[in-house]
Amino acid sequence: MLLDDHDSFRQPLAFMLEREPDLAVVAEAGSLADAREALIGLYERGEGLDVAVVDLDLPDGSGTEFISELVRANRRALVLVLSAHSEQGCLARAIEAGAAGILHKSSRIGDITDAVRRLRAGEQLVSPQEVMEAIRLVSRERRESVEARRIIDEITPREKEVLQALADGLGDKEISERLSVSLGTTRTHMANILSKLEVQSRLQALVFALRHGIVRVD
Repeated sequence: MLLDDHDSFRQPLAFMLEREPDLAVVAEAGSLADAREALIGLYERGEGLDVAVVDLDLPDGSGTEFISELVRANRRALVLVLSAHSEQGCLARAIEAGAAGILHKSSRIGDITDAVRRLRAGEQLVSPQEVMEAIRLVSRERRESVEARRIIDEITPREKEVLQALADGLGDKEISERLSVSLGTTRTHMANILSKLEVQSRLQALVFALRHGIVRVD
C-alpha cells in the first residue's frame, strides 16, 4: 500500500513497483482519510497487506497517525516510512508508532524495492538501538512539553502583553506607554518573566514565547 499526497511521486512509484514480478500494489491513498477507507476496503475484500509505504506529511494529518492505526489493526503489516523529513523528532515519533524502516524520498527506486522485500522477508530495518534512541527522544520531548506547559500556565495575561510588545520590537519606554504603566512596573514584569521562564535574557524569553505560541510576529 502506498500513502503519499503527491500524485506525481506516488503514481510513478506504484508503476515501478508493479513491474516487479513478486510485488503488487493493493491500494493507493493521498490522505489519511483515503488511507483509512482503503484499509477498510482491503479487509472487507479479504485481501492481505504486507507492507505500507507511508509519507509523514499529509494534507489532513501526519502519517504517524496511520502507522499507529495500522500496527494496532494488523500486527503482521510492516511500515516503511518514505519521507522528505530529516528532523529527528519527527522520525523518532514514526519509529515509536511502529515504523520498521525509514528511507528518504531521494532514495533510488531500487533501494525502495529492496527495502520492501527485506521487510516482507521479516527483516527489521530499524535497529533495536535506533528504536531505543527514538523512544528516549520522544519521551524527552514529551517531558519538555509538559514542563513548558507548566511554565506557560504561570505567565499572567499582563506578562503575555509585555512579551507581545517585546515581539513587536518595543523597548521598555514604549512598552510602558502601550500598557499605561510606569517604567519601573515594566521592568518588574520583565524580571518576573525571565525568572518564570528560567532564562537569562530577553532574547531567550522571546525565543521561548515564539516557540510555544505565546506571542505572534507578523
